[in-house]
Amino acid sequence: MSVRALWIISHEKGENVSIRFARRFATVEHRAKILAGSSYTEVPEDNTVLQLLLTELGLSDPDKPYVALRDDCLYRQRSPALELHVDGPRKGILWPLLVIAQGPLTLACLPLVDAPAEPRPPLASLLSVSQGLALLAGLQTFLLGSGAKPDSEGLASRLAMLPSVLLQVCPLGTPLDVPQLGAPATPTVPTPAGNQKQPAWKTGLHRGRAVVNVALTETVRSMQYGNRSRQDLWDVYGTVTCKCEVEGVLPNVMVTLTLPPNGSPLQDILVHPCVTSLDPSILSASSVDNCDGSAFSGPYKFPFSPPLEPFRLCSYTSQVPVPPILGSYQLREEENQLHVSVTLKLHESVKNSFEYCEAHLPFFNRDHMGVVDLKVSSGQLDVSKEKNLLVWGLGQKFPKCREVTMEGKISFSGPTRGPSDPLCTGLTAYIKLYFKVPDMTLSGCCVDLHSVQVYSSAKPRIITSRELQSKEYFIWNSTGTAPVSSGQMML
Repeated sequence: MSVRALWIISHEKGENVSIRFARRFATVEHRAKILAGSSYTEVPEDNTVLQLLLTELGLSDPDKPYVALRDDCLYRQRSPALELHVDGPRKGILWPLLVIAQGPLTLACLPLVDAPAEPRPPLASLLSVSQGLALLAGLQTFLLGSGAKPDSEGLASRLAMLPSVLLQVCPLGTPLDVPQLGAPATPTVPTPAGNQKQPAWKTGLHRGRAVVNVALTETVRSMQYGNRSRQDLWDVYGTVTCKCEVEGVLPNVMVTLTLPPNGSPLQDILVHPCVTSLDPSILSASSVDNCDGSAFSGPYKFPFSPPLEPFRLCSYTSQVPVPPILGSYQLREEENQLHVSVTLKLHESVKNSFEYCEAHLPFFNRDHMGVVDLKVSSGQLDVSKEKNLLVWGLGQKFPKCREVTMEGKISFSGPTRGPSDPLCTGLTAYIKLYFKVPDMTLSGCCVDLHSVQVYSSAKPRIITSRELQSKEYFIWNSTGTAPVSSGQMML
C-alpha cells in the first residue's frame, strides 16, 4: 500500500480554512499513472483539491446548499472514501479520497489503488483503504493526542515535526508496519494477539492498569408526517465500539450482546475482521427479506483478538414498534402571522432521563422574524431572530405526563430575508429533534458487564456503556406538503 498525496487542513468553525501541510510522492504518482493508463487523473494543485474537498464536505458556499454532483439523489456518498470531480484540462475523478476529521483538523490522503478503474471495485476489497485510514488515524493521534485539543503552539510544533516523522513512518509514500500488497485479507490461522507489532506512528504503548471499554450506541432516525395518507418512517442503527488498553500482549476477548425476552432479532449484522469465529445464523437476518420469525435472537457472541487502536466491533439494525418521541406539528398562516401548535409525547418504554433534548423550529424563505408570542408547557424557548430559528430546550426530563406542548403566534416583518431552502416553501416546514438518552437502547440490546470475558492474566478493568441518540429526526407540518419516501430508510 502506498499514498499518492496527503493533506492536513485546518479550520476553526468554518473560518480561516487553509492547508497546513501537504505532501506528494512522485514515485507513487508515477506508478499510479502506469497502472491507470488512459483513465489516469492527475492530482491537481493543492488549492483546487481544497475547494473540491470543502464542496464535497458541505463546508463551502453556504449560499449554495444544493450542488448537483454532491446532492443529487442518484449519487450516494461513500464516506469516508470520497470522490472528487476534477474539471479543466486535467478532467477526471480522484477516488478513493480518504478523509477523517477531529476538532480543528481534517486529514485526507489519496491511496494508490492496484485495481482496474472500471468496474469500480468494492471498498471492502481494497486493502489500501483500511491501511490508508489507519495511517490517517495514527497521524491524527500524533497531532491532536487522544481526544484532547492541543493549544495552537503545540499543534504548530507537531506540524513542524511532521516532515521528519513522515520520513520515518512513510518513506517514499509507503507506510511501515502494515501488511504488504498481495497478502491475504484474512489469514487462515488466527494470528496470536501478542504478535501484533506497534505501528511506527503510534505515540507509545499503554502504561497503567489494563482496561477494556465496550460502548454500545443506537441511533434512531424518524420521519413523522401526522397524516394518515403518509406512512411514518423510523429506523434504528446500532454500533458496538471497543478499546483495549493493555500493557504488553493483547488478550483474546469475548463480548456478548443480549436482548430482552420480547426483543426483535438484530438484523444486517456486520463484524470487524478481527472476530475469530462466528455462528453463521447471526449474519443471516436481513431487513430486506421478510422475517419468518425464526431468526437468531441471541445471545450474540463475538470472540476476537483486538487490534491496537479503538475499533468498531460490529454494527446492526433493529426493527422497533414505535419511535421514542411521537410528535404533532401544525402550522397555519393568517395574513402575516403563523399559528403554531406542537405536541411532543415521550413513549412509555423510553427512559425519562436525557443528557440533552432540544426541538429546533426553523422558518425558511420568510422575512425577518418579528413578534414571537409562544407559550410552552415545559422547558425554555430561545429565539434567534437573525436565523429565523426557535430552539425549544426540553431539558433532561419530560414532565410526569410525558407530554409537552407549544402554542402561539409568530409574525414576520422587515426587508431582511431569512435563510433559504428550496424544499421548505409555503407551509412546508419541520421540527428537528436532537436528544441523547444515556444507559438505554431502543431495541433493548445491551452488553452485560459480567458477559465480557478477557483471557488474560492482567485482569483488566471492564467498562461497558450504552446510549440512544437521534439523527435526522424530523416532524413535518401536517397542514403542509412534505417529502415522502415510499421505501425503507437507509442509513
